[in-house]
Amino acid sequence: MKSNLKQSKTAREYTEKRALDYQKLEIGYNGRTYKGLVNCIVFPLKDPNHKIVSLYGRSIKAEAENKHYYLKDRKGLYPRYPQIDTQVLILTESIIDCASLLQIENLNSEIKNLSLLSCYGVNGFTQEHREVIRTLKELEEIIIAFDNDQAGKTATEKLQIEINELRKGLKISTIELPNKDINETLQLHKPEIFTQLLEQRKELILSPDKEEAIKGKEFNTSIEPIKQEPQAKTEYLSLNQINGLIGASGIIGEENTRLLLFIIASSYKTQSPLHAIVQGSSGSGKTHLISKIAQLIPQEDVLKFTRITESSLYNWGEWDLVGKLMVIEDLDGLKEEALYSLRELISNQQLSSSVSIKDKKGNIKSTHKKVRGVFSSLSATTKAEVYEDNISRSFILAVDESTQQSKKIIQYQNRKYAGEVSQNQEKQAKEKLQNYLRNLQQVEVINPYATKLELPEEVHKIRRLNQMYQSIIRQITYLNQRQRKYQDGKIYTEIEDLEQATEILFESILLKIDELDGSLRQFYERLKKHIKDKNQEFTQREIRQALNISKSQLQRYIHHLLELDYIRQSGGYTNRGLRYKIDYWDNYQKLRNRIKQSLYEQIETLKTNKIHQESPKGSLESI
Repeated sequence: MKSNLKQSKTAREYTEKRALDYQKLEIGYNGRTYKGLVNCIVFPLKDPNHKIVSLYGRSIKAEAENKHYYLKDRKGLYPRYPQIDTQVLILTESIIDCASLLQIENLNSEIKNLSLLSCYGVNGFTQEHREVIRTLKELEEIIIAFDNDQAGKTATEKLQIEINELRKGLKISTIELPNKDINETLQLHKPEIFTQLLEQRKELILSPDKEEAIKGKEFNTSIEPIKQEPQAKTEYLSLNQINGLIGASGIIGEENTRLLLFIIASSYKTQSPLHAIVQGSSGSGKTHLISKIAQLIPQEDVLKFTRITESSLYNWGEWDLVGKLMVIEDLDGLKEEALYSLRELISNQQLSSSVSIKDKKGNIKSTHKKVRGVFSSLSATTKAEVYEDNISRSFILAVDESTQQSKKIIQYQNRKYAGEVSQNQEKQAKEKLQNYLRNLQQVEVINPYATKLELPEEVHKIRRLNQMYQSIIRQITYLNQRQRKYQDGKIYTEIEDLEQATEILFESILLKIDELDGSLRQFYERLKKHIKDKNQEFTQREIRQALNISKSQLQRYIHHLLELDYIRQSGGYTNRGLRYKIDYWDNYQKLRNRIKQSLYEQIETLKTNKIHQESPKGSLESI
């Protein structure tokens, strides 16, 4: 859009008429390519990480019925979230007024730590504006610079009352514009006039009588109505409904695994995103699975890579990877340097490097470059054991390679060929999940039960898994936010979230305590079921035919089981076929039941304690 503005004579003439220097400011132009902002100069709205999360468009057509356009579900602030050390904050009525002040040099020469922030019209002081004012601990003064008309003056008085209620003791002042608004003043005067206006600003003191008269009063705005894109109606979806939609989108079977992957992928919108590595043998469908999950995420937030070169992650912009889902189809194909940079992004959420650049005079100098990595990720591999220690904060999941799962997939494929499942049904399910994620709000999650749950001692790498367990609980609460208690910008975990997290994460917990990786464990359980007796001998050919496994895959499984002393060679000859016996017949099912019972007993205790609490103090309802 910035490039479009430079190429469009009409758009350039409009910005010049409005005294806006597009070479100094972040302005673009949208002709007819972006829905909802046709024939508009466009300004970015940003989140706390300075990432563009929405857009504002001002029509340049004089005959346009509506002048102001925002994308649906408007969020973000213009020009950005203020610096944390801001002491004086100027609030303007419109984005163009704010942009007008942004390009004035030395505006803050007389005022220490000055920041600018635009409202979205006289009724456009949003919840994000309120939260910013609450969090700026060094803030001493707010200057309200609304339009010089009756609507602007009434809005100034009303905003003064609201700010007083948000932050007691803040100095609130205003400037008296010689013209209608800031932008018109800039068009008709030299920029230095704003330095004088700021020096002559007047403190606002509202009498109690006038405060009562203004409170609750509605007033007409003098600006033209704001038209937004129609917002898709979204209802609350339970996790069961979400899982049903995942199935309807074409991901068949693997109910817990697919839901856990969706939960992990959806965490890209949070400040503590999660990561998953899906392990399976060649041709098991692991890449297909993560690709299908990625299709359920808003596509504007998905980055999908077949390969990543050694230094490519260092070359992204500082904020380009923030708030994204990264999909890596083949983790095994990454070279060591690429794996290292990915590991650093996941573990430390940033890459930092020293690079050489040329300055304007052509001289080479060194500079510090950062790439921030606040993203979720899904990766596929055949060798999970290589990455489990290598990449922390990643869930290792195994794709289901059983005969029953293959039958489910084949049946679904046959139903599609028979016309019983339409592509439109799959598309609708995907769009419903995408819209649901788009409409979730960024909120802090508090888990009042976090100190009351303990993982069983048998769990391998218990510290890491405990962090992941709590993260999944938090993410499930986040997805359930429309049904959770909301107070002071926070939502609170309920026992239902704990139950769901335990059920969904259970298989991953078992993988953490198992020395066999996912596909090897599945093969070993099938082997025991086929052999039935610890003393029965078997050959590779017999097992290959009985379990329908390729020769190379079976040889890999046999090799690993021999290394781990789960099986032993019992006879035979290399040229005629070796014979094996199971040497360690573990009771995996018994272990499953013991761990699951331990977790659910703790949850049942929490339920009982909640019911029998005599005092509401400390209960979820009182928090």
